[in-house]
This record gives sequence, structure tokens and C-alpha cells, in this order.
Amino acid sequence: MGGHDTDDPRKFAQEPPFPKEQQSFPGTEKNMDVKPDYGYDTYVGHNKLKDKVAIITGGDSGIGRAVALAYAREGADVVISYLNEHDDAKETARVVEEAGRQVLLVPGDLAEDSHCQKVVDEAVKKFGRIDILVNNAGFQGDQVDDFTKIDRQRLEYAFKTNIIAMFRLSQMSVEHMKPGSAIINTSSIQAYKPSPGILDYACTKGAIVAFTKGLGMDLFPKHGIRVNTVAPGPVWTPLIVESFPAEKVEKFGTQTPVNRAAMPKEYGPAFVFLACNEDSSMISGEVLGITGGLPLA
Repeated sequence: MGGHDTDDPRKFAQEPPFPKEQQSFPGTEKNMDVKPDYGYDTYVGHNKLKDKVAIITGGDSGIGRAVALAYAREGADVVISYLNEHDDAKETARVVEEAGRQVLLVPGDLAEDSHCQKVVDEAVKKFGRIDILVNNAGFQGDQVDDFTKIDRQRLEYAFKTNIIAMFRLSQMSVEHMKPGSAIINTSSIQAYKPSPGILDYACTKGAIVAFTKGLGMDLFPKHGIRVNTVAPGPVWTPLIVESFPAEKVEKFGTQTPVNRAAMPKEYGPAFVFLACNEDSSMISGEVLGITGGLPLA
């Protein structure tokens, strides 16, 4: 990363207040009043992932778009899995191609096992292999004032999207991965400091941490595939404006020690680090917290 106006990390991104905006599910970056900064003007690649093939779920916007941009500028071709946010996905595809890399868009619902298989099959059909799997897609329902209002349908959809799809995509991808490949999952500070109003989401994130630690111990010695997770704190993405009431959106990020939310651009380098064997060859089964100073434990 580069090109900041200041060396003070407290000033790398917009500080609250944000507009009191709200969207329905699924939120889109295109319709946000304050557009998330995903690193378009600042990220500089150094061929760390030259000619790698990466699947990024939820790659249309937010952290996923930041990772897609970073990977492309590091020399990787990218498969973008997303639900139905077609305009956002096309913009991500544009910046990948602008970096001189190939991109494949695969829309559909990862809550369906058949679609997980389609994402893997389409990636292998086009590129012949998978070097990096970024399990980033996530569903977070509206914040409620009582956890009893989280109904069975929402609870099951959260688990199907956030952890079951991750489990299945990893199972389906491993046979197409060689030693030196990497699986990187997106968990959350919610795994450690769960909010009752989104308790279903928080529970899936706790499961992702356990999944990462266990899978890292399994795949690293057997296959030379490293598995790690990035745990974001508050980060400005469409997930926020589709889930929280306007008053909370306005103050989003003020709970961090640096009094601001992260922007997606502050995550791309971490996903590059964990994907690059030259940088992280001995790291597997670990949680990398990017939380604005909030402790994970």
C-alpha cells in the first residue's frame, strides 16, 4: 500500500459520522452514499502471486473486492463468486482486467451445495487448477433487540452461507490444489466478542475460527496447503448498511480505539501475505486480527 496523505494510521480512512443510510439485503457498493475505499488509488503490486489462480467468494464488493484488486495487481487470475449484485461484480471484473489479469464471474447462492460445486467446476474448467481459495462470502441479518427474534430460516441461512459453504468449497477445492496452495477464510471479531443482536452471524464466525485451526492442522502436513483466517473488526462495506439501523450506521467504528472503521483497502495486503509462500510459509491454522486495536481475546 502507499499514497496516504499521512503516516498516522488513525487518519487512513474516513472517521465517523457516516450518512444514516440503509439498504435491504443484499446491499450493494454501487448504492452506498460513502463508497468503501478498496485500494484502487493506493495498492501497488509486486508480482507476489504471479500466474496464480484464486477463487474469491463475496468478491463483488467490500473486502472481497479489495482482495480481488490486490491479487490481480500481484499477478493472479481471479474467479469471483457472488450472489446477484451484478453491477458491483462487473466493476470488480473491470479492475481485475485493468490490471492485465483474467477474471471469471460466477453468480449464485452458496447456500446451495450445487452452486458451491459449480464455482469450483467453472474455475477448474477455465484455469485448470486452484491455487488460492478465499472463503469471504457472508450473510448478516438485521440487528435485532432480542435474540429470540432470530427465526429458524434466518439461522439456517446464516450457517449455510457462512460456514457450511466454506466447509464444502474447501472440500471440493482441495483435489485441484497442489502443495504451496492456500485457503484463507474471513472470520470476525464477532467470534470473540459476539453481539446478541446478530448472534447467528457471530456463532458462524466462531465456527470459522475452529474450522480454520482444525483444517490447518490437517492440510498443511498432508498436502502442503496452508489454511488461515483474517478476523476483521468494524469495516465499512455493504454488509453494514444492510444490517444495522441508521443511528448505528452513523456512528459505525466509534467503538474501536482509533475511533473509526476500517476501509476494505486495509485488508487486501493481509490476504496477499497469507497467500504468498515467500511471506508466510510457516503460518497455518492462525487468526490474523485486523480490528483497529480491539483485542481478540
